[in-house]
Amino acid sequence: MKDLEGVTSGQQTRALALSTIAFTTCFAVWTIFSIIGIRIKADLGLSDTQFGLLIATPVLTGSLSRLILGIWTDQYGGRVVYTAVMVFAAIATWLLSTVETYPMFLLAALGVGLAGGSFAVGIAYTSKWYPAERQGTALGIFGMGNVGSAFTAFVAPLLLIAMGDRWQSVAQVYSIGLLVMAAIFFFGSQQDPVTAARKSRQEKHRSILAQLAPLRHLQVWRFSLYYFFVFGAFVALALWLPRYYVGAYGLDLATAGMLTMMYALPASIFRALGGWFSDKFGARAVMYWTFIASILCTFVLSYPATDYTVAGITGPIDFSISIGLVPFVILTIILGFFMSLGKAAVYKHIPVFYPDHVGSVGGVVGMIGGLGGFVLPITFGMMNDMIGVWTACFMLLFALVAVALTWMHITILITDRKETPSLGDPKFLPELASGKRAQSE
Repeated sequence: MKDLEGVTSGQQTRALALSTIAFTTCFAVWTIFSIIGIRIKADLGLSDTQFGLLIATPVLTGSLSRLILGIWTDQYGGRVVYTAVMVFAAIATWLLSTVETYPMFLLAALGVGLAGGSFAVGIAYTSKWYPAERQGTALGIFGMGNVGSAFTAFVAPLLLIAMGDRWQSVAQVYSIGLLVMAAIFFFGSQQDPVTAARKSRQEKHRSILAQLAPLRHLQVWRFSLYYFFVFGAFVALALWLPRYYVGAYGLDLATAGMLTMMYALPASIFRALGGWFSDKFGARAVMYWTFIASILCTFVLSYPATDYTVAGITGPIDFSISIGLVPFVILTIILGFFMSLGKAAVYKHIPVFYPDHVGSVGGVVGMIGGLGGFVLPITFGMMNDMIGVWTACFMLLFALVAVALTWMHITILITDRKETPSLGDPKFLPELASGKRAQSE
């Protein structure tokens, strides 16, 4: 890209490092309810449905805000937008510690959710520092900021104990940490080269309607469904698993948090590997790996504990089919690993198909994916209250990933191979000289 002329590797590294650390901090705040929400549930006597709504509410704001934040980042640059998001989320997190009623908790949680909108800002900001052939790896490294959920799952329970079981103090510590990160990012970062070049040429930024133009393509919504699973389900499980371990296996909160971290960690840190795989083998191939592995994992995890009685030689024999704790943990780790690869692969597609609309397209894909993190925990809680089967959440995820895989495969068979036979190998993404193929899908 012409705008990258003169950009040094040191500048690229600094931008990537700062945006990744900032996103990690934001993600830790965004998932804070996975731990303190259990204490709030006990204090207020909430049902599982109410608890699901509480932990999912920040995800709603973080998801819906991604579209407009992505557009603003394309228009005004990530340095200012990123800093503003962190400051406002930090204020809301502090205010969380001052409320007492369930409706006020939900209102405060909406403000905390702004931290989740930082993803769209960071994606647009980071992508502008790298050429297309390196964006998969760079965005994969940035996406490792999802490890913030593992940080919260591990550190928040320990912080809760250290604070004398005062979850309000935990929220205050998180708020201060986010404010400090906002200052570090603002004073340590630079304006991205694309925005800086546009301002130097005194070019007007594109209108919001122009930024939204690619959203008329069905392909964007297909990518959104992929992300609804690989990211939305990841967030949902990161929020739900502590409750799952406490309710289904009778574990204490600290142990539940530790085991959730074992899921969230590979679901985050291997995103960089997913970006590298996407650059080397193709994002399409990585999506196949992700969906096939996820179908297998969720299928096994879907089996409920069921008692059976059969006729034996000496009389009836009672036995139970269920997933023990150790196999369950191992399967969640495998599931998290492939989700991590898939998250990177989805965002490898976007700069290739929509190089001039990364903010808006990335924003809407991130928004739909984030909505998965809002809708799914509520659904998990409702299913628990209505049918009382803990593994029902994995049954739902199995159906979701099966639909995503089917849609992707049919599209590749019918559209790609019919219009462009050279793309029959799922390894490759097209070199788009025009928007023709993007519009056809």
